[in-house]
Amino acid sequence: MIEETIERIEAQIQLTDTLTPERRRELIALLATLKAEAANLARTHGEQAQSIVGFAQVTTHEAMRTEQDPRLLSLSAQALRRSVEDFEKSHPRLAQIVNSISTTLSNSGI
Repeated sequence: MIEETIERIEAQIQLTDTLTPERRRELIALLATLKAEAANLARTHGEQAQSIVGFAQVTTHEAMRTEQDPRLLSLSAQALRRSVEDFEKSHPRLAQIVNSISTTLSNSGI
């Protein structure tokens, strides 16, 4: 389920014409890392891993919308960041990746 969600996010990023090629490559690389980290987390914390990936999907959707609502983008990015707060000490790489994805989407200039 997590892997499928990340694959849908990747497809959405690949298909959008609102990202620069550089930003697209950056997000795809971050998602590849998120996929590995989320798979590790899912072994011990399945629901939390699914929440993290779900919030990543919502944030991506909000960032890619043609008519963007900055408030919704900000709220979804904030929810994505909060979804990993409990794992910052035990999974620092996961927290770093999620924060990078959130920041990249929020600052993408779309």
